Amino acid sequence: MQTQQQAIAHFSAKLAYETDVADVHAALEANEDFVLVDTRSDAAWEQGHIPGAVHLPTAQIPRRAHELIPAGTAVVTYCWTPGCNGATRAALAFAQAGYRVKEMLGGIEYWIREGFDVATAQGLRSEAVDARVAPRGAACGC
Repeated sequence: MQTQQQAIAHFSAKLAYETDVADVHAALEANEDFVLVDTRSDAAWEQGHIPGAVHLPTAQIPRRAHELIPAGTAVVTYCWTPGCNGATRAALAFAQAGYRVKEMLGGIEYWIREGFDVATAQGLRSEAVDARVAPRGAACGC
């Protein structure tokens, strides 16, 4: 059986290295100091991405991270969905390159499902909030 201290350590560590779509959106709105990185392919980026994100596919992180993102900058990675571990691989690559990093759980799928803007070649677009993942017109309170 786990101890209370083990549970505290586990959940504290998760919060130190993971964030969610709503928290990332709030941090962007508050102009917090971090770089949001879309780790998907060029084709995926072209389909739409989170406004203000930097595009850096996972495979390019070891050789290009330092030319695009200053050392010491906090980074948040995202990929497609909760079923994809691309953002996890990217977060590992950033950590190995010396960055403070978190993974955005839910990926761009949940960004879209929560009704937030996506940048496309045609401009910003958003979809209606999916009530199964976010309350309409209110904060979830979690």
